Amino acid sequence: MNPTIEMILGRRAVRAYEAKPIPRDVMEEIIRAGNAAPSGCNAQAWRFVAVEDAESRERLAALALPRYKKWMAGASDGLKEMREEIDSVVKDPVYYSAPSIVFVIGSGMTADLDSPMVCQNMMLAARSLGVGSCWVYFGQLVLDDKDVRAALELREDEKVYGPILFGYPKDGFPDSPPKKEATVKWI
Repeated sequence: MNPTIEMILGRRAVRAYEAKPIPRDVMEEIIRAGNAAPSGCNAQAWRFVAVEDAESRERLAALALPRYKKWMAGASDGLKEMREEIDSVVKDPVYYSAPSIVFVIGSGMTADLDSPMVCQNMMLAARSLGVGSCWVYFGQLVLDDKDVRAALELREDEKVYGPILFGYPKDGFPDSPPKKEATVKWI
């Protein structure tokens, strides 16, 4: 099989990480791959904030947990059931104690289209380097905190895409879940 397609098909969300840091040159390579994403008019209107400091990661987790619980209280029964297994085995159900959290921050007219490609490039690059990743919507629940916004230097015209967690998989890469066949209309 083509190695690029094999990498795409093998990428899965990792939610259990080893406690070891990712070397800086590896994280720089992952970010470089994200930065190579296409963008409308080559605007490249994104930037990155990498959180690797243990104290900062613990603060994010402490801020996120009550917001996560509040959000989950209003979630559908199906989502609650899905999350129940994960929540029962992890201390941090938002950032999963990942050694690296990267906030992809975008702005501008095409940011909603461009920035997700940045995220996908980073997750595919991570997998190719033996690093697990997980895009976490719940990680955005802390963005109402003024100290977090200040640390991210988040402007009013910017939006966070991700954050994305990175770390070495604690139990290896998960198996691929079943996927539906693609629905295609050929014309």
